[in-house]
Amino acid sequence: MKTRSQTAPKPLKTVRLPPTKPSPKPPPPPPPSSRKKAQPLVDRRRPKKPPTAFFYFMEDFRKTFKEENPSVKSMQEVGKACGEKWNTMIFEERVKYYDLATEKRAEYEKAMAEYNKKKESGEFSEESDCD
Repeated sequence: MKTRSQTAPKPLKTVRLPPTKPSPKPPPPPPPSSRKKAQPLVDRRRPKKPPTAFFYFMEDFRKTFKEENPSVKSMQEVGKACGEKWNTMIFEERVKYYDLATEKRAEYEKAMAEYNKKKESGEFSEESDCD
């Protein structure tokens, strides 16, 4: 007598399914330009935020660094040297940049308050000058 593993398996009964309609092709993907995310509308009249103290320092540092090292053309090297200098500066050296940034921030806040007043009062029309 043969064991189950030695016998060939019995064929399965197959059931014939009715023919199906071929599925329509999926629509082609949209062109690359229309895949971009929609960007929010930007009001050009809105005041721009002022830079931080570090950026005011960087502005001054870049000028002196370029004069001292005319052979260095890479912005990466200039930025790295600027960051190292900023981190080694004592607070008293940084104060003038913090003061400048604070002044500019106060001006920005006044301009924003003015902008918000005009926007709430309806002085700005919604369609004009908006992107």
